[in-house]
Amino acid sequence: MLKASLKNPALRRRARQFGHLLRHSAVTPRTGRSYKPRLVSNGELGLTFIGHASFFVQMGRQNVVIDPNFARWLFVLKRLRQPGVQVGDLPPIDLVLVTHAHFDHLHRPSLRAIVQQTVRRRGISPTIVVPHHVFDLVSDLGFENVVELDWWNSYRHHGLTITHVPSRHWGARILRDSYRGYGGYVLRDGKYSLYHAGDTAYFSGFREIGRRLAPELALLPIGAYNPPSFRSVHASPADATRAFLDLNSRWMVPMHYGTFRLSHEPLDEPLQLLEQEAKAAGIEDRVLVLEEGVTQFF
Repeated sequence: MLKASLKNPALRRRARQFGHLLRHSAVTPRTGRSYKPRLVSNGELGLTFIGHASFFVQMGRQNVVIDPNFARWLFVLKRLRQPGVQVGDLPPIDLVLVTHAHFDHLHRPSLRAIVQQTVRRRGISPTIVVPHHVFDLVSDLGFENVVELDWWNSYRHHGLTITHVPSRHWGARILRDSYRGYGGYVLRDGKYSLYHAGDTAYFSGFREIGRRLAPELALLPIGAYNPPSFRSVHASPADATRAFLDLNSRWMVPMHYGTFRLSHEPLDEPLQLLEQEAKAAGIEDRVLVLEEGVTQFF
């Protein structure tokens, strides 16, 4: 089997490309710094970019983390930007959302650390929301409650409504578990609405999400689009701009770039292209590029 694989030119090319990613990541210095998040008052919405697809959200008087990943290494892939926030500097967490089972989004050590620090400080562990058939990957980490959702189903948590919405991606943790769910989430508290798209390519579903749930703030991925075949499951800056227009949201926050080298575009290219695309679409004043760890209030 191995000899047959090595004779396949496409597999050899992919192996060489992956080896290049590993070597380049290993010699690239880690940059950035961590901050202590600022806490909201008077019912504001607070958004803190941790890095990659990870966010700390203060909404509906609850503390929420989405796709938390504080890893310095993902197996052999080096983290190239420091987490904007350290786990120990987060307040006790009420709710954790995980968009899908890929290792850069569902990072078990980070989830376990959140549970442990919340229990130490408050005595009660958080609830976690995951797509369907992801229960077994998080059920042993100490969460008080594990909620599985299918697309368009909602969960109410102390005044905060979480709706699981479609994406164009896939959810397998390993090669043989493609049955696992995936998608994004829309959070609503009666005053604010926020959409985290997870991993996704551009697809017509953005229009339906906008029509049905009208999220005011859209967190959209802009990286891991090169080679072009990756755009079948990841959004480019142009795709993200088109998705934002379909959603008809007020604000766009880019994510999924610059932290782990998952593809072959230069690390600084996604933000550069997004700036060009936003100007061309006339939405440059509605795109908020967040520095990791610096809390933005709405």
